[in-house]
Amino acid sequence: MFNMRPVGYVIGLLVATLGVSMVLPWLADTIAGNGHAAAFAISGAITILSGGLVALACSEARTTGLNIQQTFLLTTGVWVALPIFGALPFYFGAPQVDYTDAFFEAMSGLTTTGSTVFENLDELPQGTLLWRGLMQWFGGIGIIVVAMAFLPMLKVGGMQIFRSESFDTFGKILPRAAEIAGSISSIYVALTLFCFLGYSWAGLSFFDAIVHAMTTIATGGFANYNNSFADLGAGAEYVAALFMLLASLPFVRYVQVVAGTAQPLLYDTQVRAFFGLAICVVVVLSLWQATFDAGSLELAFRKALFNGVSILTGTGYASDDYNNWGSFPVAVFFLIGLIGGCAGSTCCSIKVFRFQILFSAVRAQIRRIHSPNGVFSPRYEKRPISDDVLNSVMAFFVLFTLSFGLFAIALGMMGLDPITAVSGAATALANVGPGLGSEIGPTENFAGLPDGAKWLLAFAMLTGRLELMSVYVLFTVGFWRR
Repeated sequence: MFNMRPVGYVIGLLVATLGVSMVLPWLADTIAGNGHAAAFAISGAITILSGGLVALACSEARTTGLNIQQTFLLTTGVWVALPIFGALPFYFGAPQVDYTDAFFEAMSGLTTTGSTVFENLDELPQGTLLWRGLMQWFGGIGIIVVAMAFLPMLKVGGMQIFRSESFDTFGKILPRAAEIAGSISSIYVALTLFCFLGYSWAGLSFFDAIVHAMTTIATGGFANYNNSFADLGAGAEYVAALFMLLASLPFVRYVQVVAGTAQPLLYDTQVRAFFGLAICVVVVLSLWQATFDAGSLELAFRKALFNGVSILTGTGYASDDYNNWGSFPVAVFFLIGLIGGCAGSTCCSIKVFRFQILFSAVRAQIRRIHSPNGVFSPRYEKRPISDDVLNSVMAFFVLFTLSFGLFAIALGMMGLDPITAVSGAATALANVGPGLGSEIGPTENFAGLPDGAKWLLAFAMLTGRLELMSVYVLFTVGFWRR
């Protein structure tokens, strides 16, 4: 058995830090005087004590390097441990759900999925709403660090193609993660601040503006109201659409812009493809809305922009029940939810660059068929794609498809109708948030699902957020061999 203490030390520190952050919702409920502050005090004490004891017990194993087994275990272990403790305020306080629902909500928050089991968001105390926002905000910055520091080194899903844009080498995984976190944290906070100011300009209250700013930049989608953005006004929808798009770009490009060079951002093929796709989606949906739904052109454009960008980026906000738009828009929403934004952003799902690599490989194969004696190789950003990257991307697509099918079948076996089972599997694995149909659609929630389905969906959120292989590798016998 390999040494797990370095992993335990880092996880313990992060759990203790999560406990410390519970002070903020405790203060919010204390100031509001709603009687729910005790839940955060109890949960914070348990979390800090548990994390601190684990870190203390493993402190002798502090190291600046992790081997590949420890890195895989750390990547998944963090996203399992944090929801376990992040669920405690829901379990002990309002709305006092059972632990299954509490864990589902916490996992949905930290993976920035945005699916919820809470039926009366309008009546929740401010501390609970703030905690939901904080978890998504932490999850957003956490996944950027994982995507930029860990996944390229672990060669998961073709992410190694961005290794040259990361920092340093595999043996220095923890110092590099800290360096990346330091580089992006100021940008992440700055975007959150600008988003907050935008929401304030749009007329949201201070509390609503700060919570929605956190969940927007995290592309998480937790809202403070049952109707999500439906009643927040046109200004809020435009602000949200802008910052959802900004949060979907590679944060390493923002680091380069701040350093004085905007050229990498402007010429990034992934960024260009993402904006091209977003424009196509908005134009098509706008034309559909203007043609088939009575209303002004501005309203048609705004509905298409907000809801289209929300699903494409995996945020999951809704300003309208798009189940009523017709079968074509619903199909579009289902498909774009499986695409996502750029690698190295807070976005989820398959990511744009993988589709670019897939299409490049298909194009090269077609050319080989047309010209058997020619030499054609797939390229990305005008550079040949290595077999290592190509194989990883293809393996990701196969594994994603198989996982999606198995999750959908399992949900169907639990009694869910076909639309709920298929869309539930897709939205959890792609970390989008709302599903389709009358049970888990954009105006509904996941409260009515069986407990088994909620645990399965929570596992799907975890595997989807960590790019599948990071989790599945832990279930192989070979991983645990020395």
